Amino acid sequence: MSQTLAPIKSLITIQELDKIDVRVGTIILIEDVPKSDKLVRLTVDFGSHLRKILSGIKNERKDVKEILGKQALFVVNLVPRKMMGEISEGMIFDIGFADGITPVLAIPEREVPNGVRAG
Repeated sequence: MSQTLAPIKSLITIQELDKIDVRVGTIILIEDVPKSDKLVRLTVDFGSHLRKILSGIKNERKDVKEILGKQALFVVNLVPRKMMGEISEGMIFDIGFADGITPVLAIPEREVPNGVRAG
């Protein structure tokens, strides 16, 4: 199966990459965001704390609840962003959306403690 993929982005330094804080969290609650056709509110357990992360994944799978209870990777040091009147405290790190395929979660190969850093 051949897929046209987006070009590789411009080069960055290891110092620039090190600024991105990617951590493992478990999705413990998924709720619809009122008046949004695509946003869901994920409550994510990062071990020492919970965060609300909004994500436009509502229509990316038959049942968004299938990711409930799964560990995934999240960017946790983004500036909080207001969407549909709510604040998102991070971003789920998924694979495929930018290349036009149905996204899948970036997940650890086995369970690890919530809050563990990637990289």
